[in-house]
Amino acid sequence: MTGSASSRRPSGDVRGAGADSDGAAGITGAGGGGSTVTIGVALALAEPHATEIQEARAGYGDPLARAIATHITLLPPTELPAELLGPVERQLAAAAAGHRPFRVLLHGSGSFRPVSPVVYVRLAAGCASAGSWRRRCAAGCWPGSWTFPPPHVTVAQALEPAVLDRAYRDFRDFRAEFTVSGFSLYRFGADRVWRPERQLSFGSGSRQPGGR
Repeated sequence: MTGSASSRRPSGDVRGAGADSDGAAGITGAGGGGSTVTIGVALALAEPHATEIQEARAGYGDPLARAIATHITLLPPTELPAELLGPVERQLAAAAAGHRPFRVLLHGSGSFRPVSPVVYVRLAAGCASAGSWRRRCAAGCWPGSWTFPPPHVTVAQALEPAVLDRAYRDFRDFRAEFTVSGFSLYRFGADRVWRPERQLSFGSGSRQPGGR
């Protein structure tokens, strides 16, 4: 999960993420204990675009390239008590049921520098749909309050400036278009890898990863 986020911890000891983290940097206690879980919500990219970006990210030497599938972050990494996972899943499913699939166009590169060392691919179309769903979901069930950047796809982060410059140039003319039919709820593991906990389809119900 990636984003240049500032968080405010609400009551109930739910903790939000620090800036620009596909790992758990900035999440206190992430991946530990058993009494809490760290989750996030993201749109997976269609193939072959997902693999193309992931391979490029790994080629830049980004240690987080394999920590999660290539994605568009909708809701940031958040730690919450384990007993709240079920209610959050149910409310995410309800929010998904009321939203339609939409088209996404990725085109061109952007950067959060100098605020944060992140280079990303821009959403040229579909940003409004992703943003409206995120606001609806966050208002209804997501704990905490965030100032979060527009949806984007990270291609490099926390690397040397010259490498970030290269990534920015490499993706300047990148273009990909596809339909987004749903999203995934991810859970952060003790091995510091994000895995899909549940996949939810817009306009319908949810299913376990792998169709279970």
